Amino acid sequence: MRSVLGVLLCSWAVLSVHGLYSPSDDVVELTPSNFNREVLQSDSLWLVEFYAPWCGHCKNLVPDWKKAATALKGIVKVGAVDADQHKSLGGQYGVRGFPTIKVFGANKNKPADYQGGRSSQAIVDEAINALRSLVKDRLGGRTGGSDYSKQSGGGSGGGSKKDMVELTDDNFDRTVLQSDDVWLVEFFAPWCGHCKNLEPEWAAAATEVKDQTNGRVHLGAVDATVHQNLASRYGIRGFPTIKIFKKGEEPEDYQGGRTRSDIVARALDLFSDNVPAPEILEIVNADVLKKSCEDSQLCVIAVLPHILDTGAAGRNGYLEVLMKNADKYKKKMWGWLWAEAGAQMELESALGIGGFGYPAMAAINARKMKFALLRGSFSETGIHEFLRDLSMGRGSTSTVGGGALPKIYTVEPWDGKDGELPVEDDIDLSDIDLDDLDKDEL
Repeated sequence: MRSVLGVLLCSWAVLSVHGLYSPSDDVVELTPSNFNREVLQSDSLWLVEFYAPWCGHCKNLVPDWKKAATALKGIVKVGAVDADQHKSLGGQYGVRGFPTIKVFGANKNKPADYQGGRSSQAIVDEAINALRSLVKDRLGGRTGGSDYSKQSGGGSGGGSKKDMVELTDDNFDRTVLQSDDVWLVEFFAPWCGHCKNLEPEWAAAATEVKDQTNGRVHLGAVDATVHQNLASRYGIRGFPTIKIFKKGEEPEDYQGGRTRSDIVARALDLFSDNVPAPEILEIVNADVLKKSCEDSQLCVIAVLPHILDTGAAGRNGYLEVLMKNADKYKKKMWGWLWAEAGAQMELESALGIGGFGYPAMAAINARKMKFALLRGSFSETGIHEFLRDLSMGRGSTSTVGGGALPKIYTVEPWDGKDGELPVEDDIDLSDIDLDDLDKDEL
Protein backbone atom coordinates (compact mmCIF):
# COMPACT_ATOMS: atom_id res chain seq x y z
CA MET A 1 0.00 0.00 0.00
CA ARG A 2 1.43 3.33 -1.06
CA SER A 3 0.60 6.52 0.78
CA VAL A 4 2.14 9.77 1.78
CA LEU A 5 4.11 9.44 5.00
CA GLY A 6 2.80 12.71 6.35
CA VAL A 7 -0.81 11.42 6.11
CA LEU A 8 0.00 8.11 7.79
CA LEU A 9 2.11 9.65 10.53
CA CYS A 10 1.38 13.25 11.43
CA SER A 11 4.56 13.65 13.46
CA TRP A 12 6.80 12.93 10.42
CA ALA A 13 5.64 15.64 8.09
CA VAL A 14 6.34 19.36 7.85
CA LEU A 15 4.03 21.17 5.48
CA SER A 16 3.25 24.84 5.17
CA VAL A 17 -0.51 25.30 5.52
CA HIS A 18 -2.90 27.57 7.39
CA GLY A 19 -4.02 26.95 10.98
CA LEU A 20 -7.24 25.11 11.77
CA TYR A 21 -8.90 27.81 13.90
CA SER A 22 -9.92 31.42 13.30
CA PRO A 23 -10.48 34.43 15.58
CA SER A 24 -14.25 33.92 15.26
CA ASP A 25 -14.01 30.56 17.04
CA ASP A 26 -14.28 30.17 20.81
CA VAL A 27 -10.99 28.28 20.66
CA VAL A 28 -8.15 30.60 21.76
CA GLU A 29 -5.21 30.52 19.33
CA LEU A 30 -2.07 30.26 21.47
CA THR A 31 1.47 31.23 20.45
CA PRO A 32 4.82 31.67 22.21
CA SER A 33 4.04 35.38 22.58
CA ASN A 34 0.76 34.93 24.46
CA PHE A 35 0.99 31.45 26.01
CA ASN A 36 2.62 32.61 29.23
CA ARG A 37 0.12 35.42 29.76
CA GLU A 38 -3.01 33.53 28.72
CA VAL A 39 -2.35 30.11 30.20
CA LEU A 40 0.50 29.98 32.71
CA GLN A 41 -0.37 33.17 34.57
CA SER A 42 -4.08 32.43 34.47
CA ASP A 43 -6.18 31.21 37.37
CA SER A 44 -8.45 29.40 34.91
CA LEU A 45 -8.41 25.75 33.97
CA TRP A 46 -7.17 25.30 30.38
CA LEU A 47 -7.53 22.51 27.87
CA VAL A 48 -4.88 23.01 25.19
CA GLU A 49 -4.63 21.09 21.94
CA PHE A 50 -1.23 20.90 20.21
CA TYR A 51 -1.90 20.27 16.54
CA ALA A 52 -0.41 20.33 13.05
CA PRO A 53 -2.53 21.74 10.21
CA TRP A 54 -1.63 18.87 7.89
CA CYS A 55 -2.59 16.18 10.42
CA GLY A 56 -5.71 14.23 9.43
CA HIS A 57 -6.64 13.37 13.03
CA CYS A 58 -6.31 17.05 13.97
CA LYS A 59 -8.66 18.06 11.16
CA ASN A 60 -11.18 15.47 12.32
CA LEU A 61 -11.03 16.88 15.86
CA VAL A 62 -11.74 20.51 14.81
CA PRO A 63 -15.58 20.49 14.90
CA ASP A 64 -15.72 18.72 18.27
CA TRP A 65 -13.00 20.95 19.73
CA LYS A 66 -14.89 24.07 18.59
CA LYS A 67 -18.19 22.73 19.92
CA ALA A 68 -16.63 21.91 23.30
CA ALA A 69 -15.03 25.38 23.47
CA THR A 70 -18.40 27.02 22.91
CA ALA A 71 -20.09 24.82 25.54
CA LEU A 72 -17.35 25.55 28.09
CA LYS A 73 -17.17 29.29 27.37
CA GLY A 74 -16.86 31.24 30.62
CA ILE A 75 -16.24 28.01 32.57
CA VAL A 76 -13.08 26.40 31.18
CA LYS A 77 -10.66 27.92 28.68
CA VAL A 78 -10.07 25.94 25.50
CA GLY A 79 -7.01 26.73 23.38
CA ALA A 80 -5.00 25.41 20.47
CA VAL A 81 -1.33 25.64 19.49
CA ASP A 82 -0.13 25.19 15.93
CA ALA A 83 2.85 23.12 17.08
CA ASP A 84 4.10 22.78 13.52
CA GLN A 85 4.59 26.54 13.35
CA HIS A 86 5.45 27.04 17.03
CA LYS A 87 7.80 24.11 17.60
CA SER A 88 9.21 25.69 20.76
CA LEU A 89 5.90 25.27 22.56
CA GLY A 90 5.47 21.71 21.38
CA GLY A 91 9.01 20.85 22.44
CA GLN A 92 8.51 22.55 25.80
CA TYR A 93 5.71 20.14 26.66
CA GLY A 94 7.17 17.01 25.07
CA VAL A 95 4.71 16.88 22.19
CA ARG A 96 5.74 14.10 19.79
CA GLY A 97 2.53 13.35 17.92
CA PHE A 98 -0.63 15.16 16.89
CA PRO A 99 -3.09 15.97 18.21
CA THR A 100 -1.80 16.07 21.81
CA ILE A 101 -4.08 17.55 24.47
CA LYS A 102 -2.85 18.87 27.82
CA VAL A 103 -4.85 19.96 30.87
CA PHE A 104 -3.36 22.99 32.64
CA GLY A 105 -4.91 22.91 36.10
CA ALA A 106 -3.71 23.87 39.57
CA ASN A 107 -0.02 23.40 38.79
CA LYS A 108 0.52 25.08 35.45
CA ASN A 109 4.15 23.92 35.39
CA LYS A 110 3.07 20.28 35.21
CA PRO A 111 0.07 19.94 32.90
CA ALA A 112 -1.70 16.59 32.85
CA ASP A 113 -2.17 14.49 29.74
CA TYR A 114 -5.78 14.45 28.55
CA GLN A 115 -7.07 10.88 28.76
CA GLY A 116 -10.66 11.30 27.56
CA GLY A 117 -12.39 10.67 24.27
CA ARG A 118 -12.32 12.95 21.24
CA SER A 119 -16.03 13.75 20.95
CA SER A 120 -17.33 17.14 22.13
CA GLN A 121 -19.31 15.46 24.92
CA ALA A 122 -16.26 13.51 26.15
CA ILE A 123 -14.14 16.68 26.07
CA VAL A 124 -16.72 18.62 28.09
CA ASP A 125 -17.09 15.78 30.60
CA GLU A 126 -13.33 15.58 31.10
CA ALA A 127 -13.10 19.36 31.50
CA ILE A 128 -15.83 19.39 34.16
CA ASN A 129 -14.10 16.55 36.04
CA ALA A 130 -10.79 18.45 35.96
CA LEU A 131 -12.56 21.62 37.09
CA ARG A 132 -14.19 19.75 39.98
CA SER A 133 -10.74 18.50 41.08
CA LEU A 134 -9.31 22.02 40.85
CA VAL A 135 -12.08 23.47 43.02
CA LYS A 136 -11.67 20.65 45.53
CA ASP A 137 -7.94 21.36 45.76
CA ARG A 138 -8.59 25.04 46.36
CA LEU A 139 -11.17 24.24 49.00
CA GLY A 140 -8.53 22.17 50.76
CA GLY A 141 -6.00 24.99 50.54
CA ARG A 142 -3.90 23.45 47.76
CA THR A 143 -3.35 26.02 45.02
CA GLY A 144 -0.64 24.29 42.98
CA GLY A 145 1.42 27.45 42.72
CA SER A 146 0.38 28.59 39.25
CA ASP A 147 1.26 32.22 39.93
CA TYR A 148 4.80 32.96 38.72
CA SER A 149 5.23 35.91 41.04
CA LYS A 150 4.69 33.59 43.99
CA GLN A 151 7.03 30.94 42.63
CA SER A 152 9.91 33.32 42.16
CA GLY A 153 9.97 34.00 45.86
CA GLY A 154 11.92 30.81 46.53
CA GLY A 155 9.24 28.19 47.18
CA SER A 156 9.41 24.58 46.13
CA GLY A 157 7.36 24.97 42.96
CA GLY A 158 8.68 24.26 39.46
CA GLY A 159 9.51 27.96 38.91
CA SER A 160 11.41 28.54 42.16
CA LYS A 161 14.97 29.84 42.15
CA LYS A 162 16.38 26.49 43.27
CA ASP A 163 17.53 25.60 39.75
CA MET A 164 18.83 29.05 38.81
CA VAL A 165 22.51 29.16 39.76
CA GLU A 166 23.82 32.29 41.48
CA LEU A 167 27.17 33.17 39.89
CA THR A 168 29.86 35.33 41.43
CA ASP A 169 33.39 36.57 40.82
CA ASP A 170 34.61 33.64 42.92
CA ASN A 171 32.73 30.73 41.32
CA PHE A 172 32.17 31.85 37.71
CA ASP A 173 35.29 30.39 36.09
CA ARG A 174 35.02 27.07 37.91
CA THR A 175 31.27 26.72 37.43
CA VAL A 176 30.81 28.07 33.91
CA LEU A 177 34.06 28.29 31.97
CA GLN A 178 35.43 24.95 33.08
CA SER A 179 32.15 23.13 32.56
CA ASP A 180 31.51 20.80 29.62
CA ASP A 181 27.87 21.90 29.66
CA VAL A 182 26.18 24.89 28.04
CA TRP A 183 25.35 27.94 30.16
CA LEU A 184 22.91 30.80 29.66
CA VAL A 185 23.93 33.59 32.00
CA GLU A 186 21.88 36.66 32.84
CA PHE A 187 23.72 39.78 34.03
CA PHE A 188 21.24 41.88 36.01
CA ALA A 189 20.90 44.85 38.35
CA PRO A 190 18.48 44.61 41.31
CA TRP A 191 17.02 48.03 40.58
CA CYS A 192 16.35 47.26 36.88
CA GLY A 193 12.64 47.01 36.04
CA HIS A 194 13.22 44.77 33.01
CA CYS A 195 15.33 42.46 35.19
CA LYS A 196 12.51 42.17 37.70
CA ASN A 197 10.10 41.26 34.92
CA LEU A 198 12.52 38.64 33.60
CA GLU A 199 13.22 37.08 37.00
CA PRO A 200 10.19 34.72 37.25
CA GLU A 201 10.54 33.70 33.62
CA TRP A 202 14.24 32.97 34.06
CA ALA A 203 13.61 30.98 37.25
CA ALA A 204 10.82 28.90 35.70
CA ALA A 205 12.88 28.28 32.57
CA ALA A 206 15.86 27.14 34.68
CA THR A 207 13.85 24.27 36.13
CA GLU A 208 12.34 23.23 32.81
CA VAL A 209 15.66 23.38 30.99
CA LYS A 210 17.33 21.29 33.66
CA ASP A 211 14.62 18.63 33.36
CA GLN A 212 14.50 18.51 29.57
CA THR A 213 18.26 18.44 29.00
CA ASN A 214 19.10 16.09 31.87
CA GLY A 215 21.16 18.84 33.46
CA ARG A 216 23.32 19.50 30.39
CA VAL A 217 22.18 23.11 29.92
CA HIS A 218 22.13 25.51 32.87
CA LEU A 219 20.76 28.95 33.62
CA GLY A 220 22.70 31.26 35.89
CA ALA A 221 22.49 34.86 37.04
CA VAL A 222 25.11 37.46 37.99
CA ASP A 223 24.34 40.56 40.05
CA ALA A 224 26.48 42.86 37.96
CA THR A 225 26.29 45.67 40.52
CA VAL A 226 28.05 43.46 43.07
CA HIS A 227 30.33 41.40 40.82
CA GLN A 228 31.66 44.23 38.73
CA ASN A 229 34.77 42.35 37.61
CA LEU A 230 32.60 39.88 35.70
CA ALA A 231 30.48 42.65 34.22
CA SER A 232 33.60 44.47 33.07
CA ARG A 233 35.21 41.32 31.65
CA TYR A 234 32.23 40.68 29.38
CA GLY A 235 31.51 44.30 28.47
CA ILE A 236 28.11 44.51 30.15
CA ARG A 237 26.61 47.96 29.58
CA GLY A 238 22.88 47.42 29.96
CA PHE A 239 20.52 45.24 31.98
CA PRO A 240 19.50 42.56 31.64
CA THR A 241 22.17 41.17 29.31
CA ILE A 242 22.16 37.46 28.55
CA LYS A 243 25.17 35.59 27.20
CA ILE A 244 25.67 31.98 26.07
CA PHE A 245 28.79 30.14 27.21
CA LYS A 246 30.11 26.95 25.60
CA LYS A 247 33.41 25.40 26.63
CA GLY A 248 36.36 26.56 24.57
CA GLU A 249 34.35 29.18 22.66
CA GLU A 250 33.88 32.90 22.97
CA PRO A 251 30.56 33.79 24.63
CA GLU A 252 27.78 34.87 22.29
CA ASP A 253 24.91 37.25 22.88
CA TYR A 254 21.48 35.72 23.46
CA GLN A 255 19.12 37.01 20.76
CA GLY A 256 15.87 35.31 21.73
CA GLY A 257 12.70 36.41 23.48
CA ARG A 258 12.32 36.91 27.21
CA THR A 259 9.41 34.62 28.01
CA ARG A 260 9.90 31.24 29.61
CA SER A 261 8.94 29.43 26.41
CA ASP A 262 11.42 31.52 24.38
CA ILE A 263 14.23 30.81 26.80
CA VAL A 264 13.46 27.10 26.96
CA ALA A 265 13.28 26.85 23.16
CA ARG A 266 16.70 28.47 22.74
CA ALA A 267 18.17 26.25 25.44
CA LEU A 268 16.85 23.13 23.73
CA ASP A 269 18.32 24.28 20.43
CA LEU A 270 21.69 24.69 22.13
CA PHE A 271 21.35 21.26 23.69
CA SER A 272 20.58 19.69 20.30
CA ASP A 273 23.50 21.48 18.66
CA ASN A 274 25.92 20.12 21.24
CA VAL A 275 24.53 16.63 21.73
CA PRO A 276 26.81 13.93 20.28
CA ALA A 277 25.76 11.88 17.29
CA PRO A 278 23.85 8.72 18.24
CA GLU A 279 25.70 5.42 18.38
CA ILE A 280 25.23 2.98 15.49
CA LEU A 281 24.21 -0.25 17.25
CA GLU A 282 24.48 -3.76 15.87
CA ILE A 283 21.29 -5.80 16.31
CA VAL A 284 22.67 -8.62 18.43
CA ASN A 285 19.49 -9.39 20.37
CA ALA A 286 15.82 -8.42 20.66
CA ASP A 287 16.43 -5.82 23.38
CA VAL A 288 18.61 -3.69 21.11
CA LEU A 289 15.92 -3.44 18.44
CA LYS A 290 13.08 -2.96 20.90
CA LYS A 291 14.74 -0.19 22.88
CA SER A 292 15.98 1.75 19.87
CA CYS A 293 12.72 1.54 17.94
CA GLU A 294 10.23 1.96 20.76
CA ASP A 295 12.11 4.82 22.43
CA SER A 296 12.52 6.80 19.21
CA GLN A 297 10.10 8.38 16.78
CA LEU A 298 11.97 6.64 14.00
CA CYS A 299 14.66 3.98 13.84
CA VAL A 300 16.91 3.60 10.82
CA ILE A 301 18.04 0.04 10.10
CA ALA A 302 20.81 -0.88 7.67
CA VAL A 303 21.45 -4.44 6.52
CA LEU A 304 25.09 -4.71 5.45
CA PRO A 305 26.68 -7.36 3.24
CA HIS A 306 28.24 -10.43 4.86
CA ILE A 307 31.72 -9.80 6.21
CA LEU A 308 33.18 -12.31 3.71
CA ASP A 309 31.86 -10.13 0.89
CA THR A 310 33.33 -6.83 2.09
CA GLY A 311 36.02 -7.46 4.67
CA ALA A 312 36.50 -5.15 7.64
CA ALA A 313 37.48 -2.17 5.46
CA GLY A 314 34.33 -2.39 3.37
CA ARG A 315 32.06 -2.77 6.37
CA ASN A 316 33.70 0.16 8.17
CA GLY A 317 33.11 2.22 5.04
CA TYR A 318 29.39 1.52 5.21
CA LEU A 319 29.32 2.28 8.94
CA GLU A 320 31.10 5.58 8.29
CA VAL A 321 28.35 6.55 5.84
CA LEU A 322 25.77 5.74 8.52
CA MET A 323 27.62 7.75 11.16
CA LYS A 324 27.79 10.84 8.95
CA ASN A 325 24.05 10.77 8.44
CA ALA A 326 23.39 10.00 12.12
CA ASP A 327 25.35 13.12 12.98
CA LYS A 328 23.48 15.14 10.36
CA TYR A 329 20.12 14.11 11.81
CA LYS A 330 21.13 13.95 15.48
CA LYS A 331 18.55 16.56 16.49
CA LYS A 332 15.84 14.10 15.48
CA MET A 333 16.91 11.73 18.27
CA TRP A 334 16.33 8.70 16.03
CA GLY A 335 17.64 5.21 16.67
CA TRP A 336 20.35 3.87 14.33
CA LEU A 337 20.90 0.12 13.89
CA TRP A 338 22.59 -2.37 11.58
CA ALA A 339 22.65 -6.10 11.02
CA GLU A 340 24.65 -8.45 8.82
CA ALA A 341 22.85 -9.88 5.81
CA GLY A 342 21.33 -13.22 6.74
CA ALA A 343 21.71 -12.76 10.50
CA GLN A 344 18.14 -11.53 11.05
CA MET A 345 16.14 -13.09 8.23
CA GLU A 346 12.73 -12.53 9.82
CA LEU A 347 13.52 -8.83 10.17
CA GLU A 348 14.60 -8.66 6.53
CA SER A 349 11.41 -10.42 5.48
CA ALA A 350 9.19 -8.10 7.56
CA LEU A 351 10.81 -5.07 5.91
CA GLY A 352 10.88 -6.45 2.38
CA ILE A 353 14.68 -6.36 2.29
CA GLY A 354 16.56 -8.77 0.11
CA GLY A 355 15.11 -8.24 -3.32
CA PHE A 356 17.33 -5.24 -3.96
CA GLY A 357 20.63 -6.68 -2.75
CA TYR A 358 22.90 -5.42 -0.01
CA PRO A 359 23.52 -2.99 1.56
CA ALA A 360 19.88 -2.10 2.20
CA MET A 361 18.07 0.28 4.52
CA ALA A 362 14.63 0.77 6.05
CA ALA A 363 13.21 3.40 8.40
CA ILE A 364 10.59 2.18 10.89
CA ASN A 365 8.00 3.99 12.95
CA ALA A 366 7.37 1.37 15.63
CA ARG A 367 4.32 3.16 17.01
CA LYS A 368 2.49 2.91 13.70
CA MET A 369 4.31 -0.22 12.50
CA LYS A 370 5.02 1.52 9.21
CA PHE A 371 8.29 1.49 7.31
CA ALA A 372 9.87 3.03 4.25
CA LEU A 373 12.61 1.46 2.13
CA LEU A 374 15.68 3.17 0.71
CA ARG A 375 15.30 2.92 -3.06
CA GLY A 376 18.28 5.07 -3.98
CA SER A 377 21.99 4.51 -3.49
CA PHE A 378 23.46 3.48 -0.17
CA SER A 379 25.70 6.55 -0.01
CA GLU A 380 25.94 9.63 2.15
CA THR A 381 23.94 11.62 -0.40
CA GLY A 382 21.46 8.84 -1.16
CA ILE A 383 20.65 8.20 2.51
CA HIS A 384 20.43 11.93 3.23
CA GLU A 385 17.89 12.40 0.42
CA PHE A 386 15.91 9.38 1.66
CA LEU A 387 15.72 10.68 5.24
CA ARG A 388 15.09 14.25 4.12
CA ASP A 389 12.09 13.09 2.11
CA LEU A 390 10.76 11.20 5.12
CA SER A 391 11.12 14.31 7.27
CA MET A 392 9.15 16.31 4.72
CA GLY A 393 6.37 13.76 4.36
CA ARG A 394 7.38 12.48 0.95
CA GLY A 395 7.82 8.87 -0.08
CA SER A 396 5.83 5.67 0.26
CA THR A 397 5.36 3.48 3.30
CA SER A 398 4.17 -0.05 4.00
CA THR A 399 3.01 -1.94 7.07
CA VAL A 400 5.66 -3.99 8.84
CA GLY A 401 5.11 -7.65 7.99
CA GLY A 402 2.96 -9.25 10.67
CA GLY A 403 2.07 -5.84 12.12
CA ALA A 404 4.68 -6.16 14.89
CA LEU A 405 8.42 -6.18 15.34
CA PRO A 406 9.64 -9.58 14.14
CA LYS A 407 11.58 -12.22 16.06
CA ILE A 408 15.20 -11.24 16.59
CA TYR A 409 17.93 -13.84 17.03
CA THR A 410 20.78 -13.47 19.48
CA VAL A 411 24.06 -13.35 17.58
CA GLU A 412 27.68 -12.72 18.41
CA PRO A 413 28.66 -9.07 17.83
CA TRP A 414 31.11 -8.33 15.06
CA ASP A 415 34.68 -8.31 16.37
CA GLY A 416 35.86 -5.67 13.93
CA LYS A 417 38.01 -8.12 11.97
CA ASP A 418 37.92 -9.58 8.47
CA GLY A 419 35.81 -12.69 8.09
CA GLU A 420 37.31 -16.14 7.85
CA LEU A 421 36.08 -19.04 5.78
CA PRO A 422 35.03 -22.03 7.90
CA VAL A 423 37.82 -24.55 8.30
CA GLU A 424 37.04 -27.85 6.64
CA ASP A 425 38.06 -31.02 8.48
CA ASP A 426 40.78 -33.08 6.73
CA ILE A 427 39.64 -36.58 5.80
CA ASP A 428 42.04 -39.33 6.88
CA LEU A 429 42.07 -42.05 4.20
CA SER A 430 44.80 -44.16 5.81
CA ASP A 431 42.36 -46.73 7.25
CA ILE A 432 40.42 -47.20 4.04
CA ASP A 433 41.31 -50.18 1.79
CA LEU A 434 40.95 -48.76 -1.68
CA ASP A 435 41.20 -52.27 -3.21
CA ASP A 436 38.06 -53.29 -1.30
CA LEU A 437 36.27 -50.24 -2.62
CA ASP A 438 37.20 -51.21 -6.16
CA LYS A 439 35.83 -54.74 -5.61
CA ASP A 440 32.56 -53.35 -4.21
CA GLU A 441 32.12 -51.19 -7.28
CA LEU A 442 32.60 -54.22 -9.47
